Amino acid sequence: MADLEMLSLVALTEDLSAKGLLRGQVGTIVEKLAPGIYEVEFSDDAGRTYAMAPVPSSLLMRLHHEPKHHAA
Repeated sequence: MADLEMLSLVALTEDLSAKGLLRGQVGTIVEKLAPGIYEVEFSDDAGRTYAMAPVPSSLLMRLHHEPKHHAA
């Protein structure tokens, strides 16, 4: 997987039981801790943080809000 960027919106692809986080929960990358390891902040709809966790990129899926445009 290509490097994820700071403030990328991501979703977990597996449960992180130790942190009480489930597959599909959405978070934001707030720091790169090491190659392939990111600090992810999980917040509710009101913007209140309910968890922070170091997560390997192999357990993250980047989310996109707009389609990727291809040159014609």
